[in-house]
Amino acid sequence: MTGTSAGRPTTGPGFERRTLLRGAAVAAATSVPFQALAARTAAAAPVKLEFDAGYGPLSPVKDQATGLELLQLPRGFEYISYGWTNDLMDDGVRTPGSHDGMAAFRYGDKVHLVRNHERGAGPAFTAPAYNPEAGGGTTTLVFDPDAGQWLESYGSLGGTIRNCAGGPTPWNTWLTCEETFSTTAGKRHGYIFEVASQGKGNPEPYKAMGRFNHEAIAIDPATGYVYETEDRGDASLYRFVPAVPGDLSKGGRLEALRIGSASYDTRLDSEKAYGTVSWVPVQDVDPATDTVRLQAQANGAAVFSRLEGAWYGNDRIYVITTDGGPARQGQVFELDPATDEFRVLFASPGADVLNAPDNMCVSPRGGLVLCEDGGGTEYVHGLTTEGEIFRFAANNVDLRGGTAGKNVPAADNRGSEWAGSVFEPKNGNWLFVNVQSPGITFAITGPWTQGAL
Repeated sequence: MTGTSAGRPTTGPGFERRTLLRGAAVAAATSVPFQALAARTAAAAPVKLEFDAGYGPLSPVKDQATGLELLQLPRGFEYISYGWTNDLMDDGVRTPGSHDGMAAFRYGDKVHLVRNHERGAGPAFTAPAYNPEAGGGTTTLVFDPDAGQWLESYGSLGGTIRNCAGGPTPWNTWLTCEETFSTTAGKRHGYIFEVASQGKGNPEPYKAMGRFNHEAIAIDPATGYVYETEDRGDASLYRFVPAVPGDLSKGGRLEALRIGSASYDTRLDSEKAYGTVSWVPVQDVDPATDTVRLQAQANGAAVFSRLEGAWYGNDRIYVITTDGGPARQGQVFELDPATDEFRVLFASPGADVLNAPDNMCVSPRGGLVLCEDGGGTEYVHGLTTEGEIFRFAANNVDLRGGTAGKNVPAADNRGSEWAGSVFEPKNGNWLFVNVQSPGITFAITGPWTQGAL
């Protein structure tokens, strides 16, 4: 069957139960972000600023927990690390490594963060576990933003494989995504799982959301539609239309984005507008072989190069490719879920500007935070609403001179990827982010209002 799907659900019982509401701060925006960037022609050079947008140059800053100079930040910013690999958690379990995607949820005066661990086969590190022979999963951390203190951590879901990114839901849960299409100890992997932001996760996969090499998700709170990215060199971009918005366990239908009337390849595109897109169905969402994108593209779905991070903000869905664009250094796409208008907002012209972006989030002031996963020293970048890209933080995790008692190798980790960027959701005065190896979570604060993030 080929065809397209249109139409959006009206608010129903699932929405009332889950209270899917747009954030007031986002809804209050008075201008459309990125208008200047979208107005550029493909030939116009992106604006690259070493340290602009009001924050200033980067320099080493000592960690308030260890005294080590783990990050380079602008003047006035400070941070505290927590949840290093092998740190003992409050449930008596050692913190697993390979820190990845993350989201933050506010409960009173505390912030709960659910953090992914991109680990492969091995014993499950916590319960509940989908597969006792799978070593990935999630941990949950609790932070006091007023005191600037980490309070607690514990395992929240185990038995999964390569939990890369995911995304928050409007009903305050975390969807964790397996970046794999594999079978371990007789159990299929390549699914999405839901994790409560207080307590434990659900070890049953949401198979209707597709079995493929998942990366991230972003949800439009107006409809409950879930937009899903796929990390393949010939990926598709999907959306899941739930049968009951706000209750993904009830199933739904999986669709893939189509540009124009036939399959279109976006992999070398620079900044451009595609107009209104449509969506084509995927029939077999839980296949025995890795065919979801092939089914979609047979129905006319567009092709993308390694889709990575995704986030909802500014009433838009943003998604990233890590090696798309003319320079094969990454693209940032924007979808208006209300109109299905789609465009490339930014394509990196070279590694010196932006080197293989991966995870991302939207800042409280509407700019984008882009986490690098490329080569050499890795940076966290900001992309302003005026279309300027700048470096906000540098990975300075060189432990060859000592680990401050942490049970991790004394190695140079400055080339390790950033992941899991997310702001404290109430006041936006803390940015939480991970360095994947050796596995550290940081809480960063400072004079945010002086710049674009």
